[in-house]
Amino acid sequence: MQTSPNGTKSAADLYTFTPTPLLVVISGPSGVGKDTLLQRLRERGHDYAFVVTMTTRPRRPSEVDGRDYFFVTHEQFDALIRADELLEHSLVYGDYKGIPKDQVRRALASGKDVLMRIDVQGAEKIRRIVPNAITIFIAPASEEELIRRLVARKTETADGLARRIATAREEMKRLCEFKYVVRNCDNQIEAAVDQVVAIITAEHCRVDSSPVTL
Repeated sequence: MQTSPNGTKSAADLYTFTPTPLLVVISGPSGVGKDTLLQRLRERGHDYAFVVTMTTRPRRPSEVDGRDYFFVTHEQFDALIRADELLEHSLVYGDYKGIPKDQVRRALASGKDVLMRIDVQGAEKIRRIVPNAITIFIAPASEEELIRRLVARKTETADGLARRIATAREEMKRLCEFKYVVRNCDNQIEAAVDQVVAIITAEHCRVDSSPVTL
């Protein structure tokens, strides 16, 4: 596409402007409802490509391999690190999480917007690698609400729960590093989903967007 001397797209180009696929990062502290939000986006039938995170942590009873996470061994994860086949990876609560590069490349090549759920550590790495990624921080209405959600899951020991709460407090301090913030309040998941869809729609209306390269 041709640009004017100051780097802007010409009027002729804008008549045939076609938005490029977006890389959308959904992040936030544990227990804030990232999984539920992505599930509702799928159920609404939006034509997004959902990237599934790979993890070494044990699968919970309600989780499905390949849908919620790709569950692998530490040995399998280490092999991908050595082969440089992970877009990013982090050690979270004693287990690894990461995004396979090939999955993201194939998703972008499909022409669809690519959505990935990722922890706050991982989001920082994605921002460095892909500066034009759309980063959305999912936040609770209050710390008390977040703690209630973590307690209600009943998936942690007392020590594990305390560690998650402490980590969440630190992660909330990094909210301003993201391009957008969406509040996911109790019993208002549809409103949070609406805001995420609105952000994606608005980003497609930008005339200064550029393709995602990995």
